[in-house]
Amino acid sequence: MTRTLIASALLATLAATAHAAPATYAIEPTHTFVTFEAKHFGTSTNRGRFDKKSGSVTIDTAAKTGQVDITIEMGSINTGTEAFNNHLKSKDFFNAEAFPQATFKSSKVVFEGDKVVAVVGDLTLLGKSQTVTLKANGYGCYDNPMLKRQVCGGDFETTLQRSDFGMNYGLPFIPNDIKLVIQVEAVKQ
Repeated sequence: MTRTLIASALLATLAATAHAAPATYAIEPTHTFVTFEAKHFGTSTNRGRFDKKSGSVTIDTAAKTGQVDITIEMGSINTGTEAFNNHLKSKDFFNAEAFPQATFKSSKVVFEGDKVVAVVGDLTLLGKSQTVTLKANGYGCYDNPMLKRQVCGGDFETTLQRSDFGMNYGLPFIPNDIKLVIQVEAVKQ
């Protein structure tokens, strides 16, 4: 009986240690979208997305820490209209030739219990970095029956001022506020 108790205690300790270890997830590109919304002269809303993105997420729910790194290929912008895509890629907006990538690197992952509720980090766009807070909506994890691995994700959003990155074209007629939504699903490695 004593051996059974010792073995049970050892297994419980090992399980707790394994659970406490950070887990790394690779961003799954077909279920991850980086989109933006901007008012067009204060009336309708223009929307677009970036089709090429990559990155990773590391989460340690026991320590309430994490790291998020996302790279966005600016030339992959897609609004559904080629002429608009080309204008957004130009020096007037994203200057994709000179600045082919934007990045987000977290400095803090904010938890409430075991749930991620926000991610704070530096967004670098057009060679300029600004600290932004991405609010989490619907963050969660599940065991993917097809991949046979855990997948975590959610929708993360913020509103930023494009002029903070030097994107001043059309101001003040084209509004400065840009809603950024990063919908992420990442697969445990």
